[in-house]
Amino acid sequence: GTWVTGSAHIITAVIGSGVLSLAWAIGQLGWIAGPAVLVAFSLVTLFTSSLLADAYRHPDPVTGPARNYTYMDAVRAQLGGRKVHLCGLAQCINLVGVNVGYTVTAAISMAAVESSWSCFHDGFREEDKCDVSSTRYMIIYGCVQLVLCQVPNFQKLSWISILAAVMSATYSVIGLGLSVAKVAGKEGGGTKAATTTVGLHVSEGHELWRVFRAIGDIAFAYSYSTDTLRSSPPENRTMKRASFVGITVTTLFYLLCGCVGYAAFGKAAPGNLLSGTGFRQPLWLVNIANICVAVHLVGAYQVFCQPIFSFVESRCRQRWPESKFVTMEHPVTVGGGTTTATVCHVNWFRLVWRSAYVVVTTALAMTFPFFNDFLSLVGAASFWPLTVYFPVAMYISRAKIPKFSFTWAWLQCLSWACLVVSLVAAAGSVEGLIQSMKKYHPFKS
Repeated sequence: GTWVTGSAHIITAVIGSGVLSLAWAIGQLGWIAGPAVLVAFSLVTLFTSSLLADAYRHPDPVTGPARNYTYMDAVRAQLGGRKVHLCGLAQCINLVGVNVGYTVTAAISMAAVESSWSCFHDGFREEDKCDVSSTRYMIIYGCVQLVLCQVPNFQKLSWISILAAVMSATYSVIGLGLSVAKVAGKEGGGTKAATTTVGLHVSEGHELWRVFRAIGDIAFAYSYSTDTLRSSPPENRTMKRASFVGITVTTLFYLLCGCVGYAAFGKAAPGNLLSGTGFRQPLWLVNIANICVAVHLVGAYQVFCQPIFSFVESRCRQRWPESKFVTMEHPVTVGGGTTTATVCHVNWFRLVWRSAYVVVTTALAMTFPFFNDFLSLVGAASFWPLTVYFPVAMYISRAKIPKFSFTWAWLQCLSWACLVVSLVAAAGSVEGLIQSMKKYHPFKS
């Protein structure tokens, strides 16, 4: 593609369910630190994505004859050794974590639709209990993914990606519009310049953990991806331009959603802007937004699980080339007529392995159905290694920067600082999960 298509893909890929937690994150950090942290993450992501773009060709980023089509290929070519395996491990953790997080988010949105119909119509009383369990919706979501995971050549179903992009834009704009309306109606909550005010329900220690989790939520929102773009001009130059446009637009949109959402709710900003204690009116518009979330995440789940499927299945075919269970495709005719019949190929290993993956991610989601805490943990676990460490390490190796030189020193300081931020966010996420698990009974319907 071109820098235009690359920019569009980056915007639609990055702006996802993470945008729903930004109002809460800004609420924990305040007017000063909240936008500052968002901008800081965007600048770091923009810089490291520029370094990553130069890693596409090897050894020279413009004229190098060897191309690295995957992240692991780039790490293998420029770092090698155990770092290749560490990169693969970090990618797998990120992909699995995102799939679990998407299962939780989609189920929460579907449960919010049911809750609105059963509780928020005429005659609703605030004291009524309207809690709707998301467990059964996780099972429904998992069943849908069981079917989609077996679709052959899923990457060719471009309409899924287009539909997901439209859904993402729709619920993000609805959330922003509802926040603007709430602020314009002077219904906004109390805001502050600093972090959460310590009061009846928030101790000083708990406030600090919530700040850490807010940083992790922002890190998750900046889950980043790059495209392979056509040459002439050189791919790295085109990718850098696409990254600049994509990240700039994304950051401006995040600032709008986070800040306006915070202005609308104040320190009571919900963890998920479109569910729970979020918007209740107009019901039909809120429900449309939540349905869009669920539909978007049906397709987004596949985007993140397909690389794992491809990796595992190709490795297994290399390891056991003689195994019929692993390699043989069984033709199955679907449809009765000779002209309308379709032949599908079933592979028993693919059927069992992909089904097991969906079952495991669904079970993990049912065990830890905590939107903010889990998204924060995924963001903390993936931001430093994939967004910062490997791009910086590959640049130092490729450019042959001398050890202890000025450039080497400030790049290492950047990497170490981001590591500390990721560790702090991870600690806050784990603490939040522990506190939430004390009140939650897994698999309860």
